[in-house]
Amino acid sequence: MKEIRKTDYISVHQQDKITILKLDREEKRNAVCDGLIEDIRDFIDGIDPEQTNAIVIHGAGGHFCAGLDLAEHKDRPPFESVYHSRFWHETMDKFEFGRFPVVAAMHGGVIGGGLELATSCHVRVAEPTAFYQLPEGRRGIYVGGGASVRVQRIIGVDRMREMMLTGRRYDADTGQALGLSHYQVGEGEALARAIELADDIAGNAPMSNYMMMNALPRIGDMDRMSGSVMENIVCSLSQGSPEAKAGIEAFLAKEDIRFDR
Repeated sequence: MKEIRKTDYISVHQQDKITILKLDREEKRNAVCDGLIEDIRDFIDGIDPEQTNAIVIHGAGGHFCAGLDLAEHKDRPPFESVYHSRFWHETMDKFEFGRFPVVAAMHGGVIGGGLELATSCHVRVAEPTAFYQLPEGRRGIYVGGGASVRVQRIIGVDRMREMMLTGRRYDADTGQALGLSHYQVGEGEALARAIELADDIAGNAPMSNYMMMNALPRIGDMDRMSGSVMENIVCSLSQGSPEAKAGIEAFLAKEDIRFDR
């Protein structure tokens, strides 16, 4: 694994064609500040598609991300806060609706903005130490990085509302049951498993991955008939691709195939 970039807030490593983003504020439990979000945005915008097939995100030290860095929280006028929140939304959208599959390796606190970041990833792996919380109500604020959309779609409006009202903390087992993680692994194993999953996903046809990441959630926003039409179009585009032909031929020949080779 080779380090290819480092700032005050993140470090980036490369392992083959898996690009690994580490939230690197261990002394702050990787809490989110403006500089961290800006570095994440720059990271996404600067990814070399010739060198990357998938992304893995993890946190330095004992936590994935402890949420908003309240020590650096600024007193913003409401309209300025609108733009600030939109910057978070746009950054998270670049993960969820981007070109590359993103896998999160989670341990320790996955809190507030950290949970918003994690749920913008397509696959989430959790260690036994992982715990999840939305404590904004205890600080007199409201989520602003997309949790109202992403987290509530995973766990439901009713449960998220209770989670926010009470400041309740979900442990790794409960988070797995609710869908906040897709895989559970042993202590210290999340990053290796996330890289393994990212490498496996990267072997899919790029068009198929892109459609799964971008078409499926949008179909979920549509009415039934509109979603069916969108599925027809996406299905036809993918099945008419050279990758589909190669994949079917490999299946009939009982051969394995990777599209990133």
